[in-house]
Amino acid sequence: MEVLRKSSAFAAEVLEVFERSLTEKELVSQAKALCRDFIVSRLNQNGLAWSKSELNLMPSGAALADVSSVLVCLGDELERILPSLYRNVACQLNISVAMETMVSDAFIGVATEIFSTGITWGKVVSMYAVAGALAVDCVRQGHASTVQVIVDSLGQFVRKYLAQWLKRRGGWLELTNCVVKKDLFPEHRWLSSALDSLRYYLTTMYVYIMKEA
Repeated sequence: MEVLRKSSAFAAEVLEVFERSLTEKELVSQAKALCRDFIVSRLNQNGLAWSKSELNLMPSGAALADVSSVLVCLGDELERILPSLYRNVACQLNISVAMETMVSDAFIGVATEIFSTGITWGKVVSMYAVAGALAVDCVRQGHASTVQVIVDSLGQFVRKYLAQWLKRRGGWLELTNCVVKKDLFPEHRWLSSALDSLRYYLTTMYVYIMKEA
């Protein structure tokens, strides 16, 4: 019994140290670094010349390399399922990418709607897909500086709504475990709620903006 008590106490100490290491600031910084990588991949896919150095972010580092790759691949799959949803998002929202405040408000509004019924990894991927699509619109229309606004807005949203959820799961690395342990692709069940939320939101966003103006 004494051995079990000592073992349990040690496990609790290890868990406490592990949780302390996952600070809100680190999780948000990683979220923004992942957003940068995701955006760069989307811009490259669309043949848009752009550099990571244009974003005010530190490199994501080797620790997040696998997460970034998985996130991009899942984003590809999400957009393959319903490509029209992640193209010309600014037009669908009827916003001007030249107006940074409008872009930020629209992104936060979309993210809020996506997670209105709970948090899942599928919805996290959907949020990044929206960020990437908006970034493509910004650069294509000559407003590359607005991309940083999107990244910062995503960071703000993660800090306010997702940081504790991420912390309970051990951080962003859990995304890679989720994909390895679960057969996500054949039926796409994990994406359905995210797609439904986003589809509804894109059709009502213009009314929302007009009411808030």
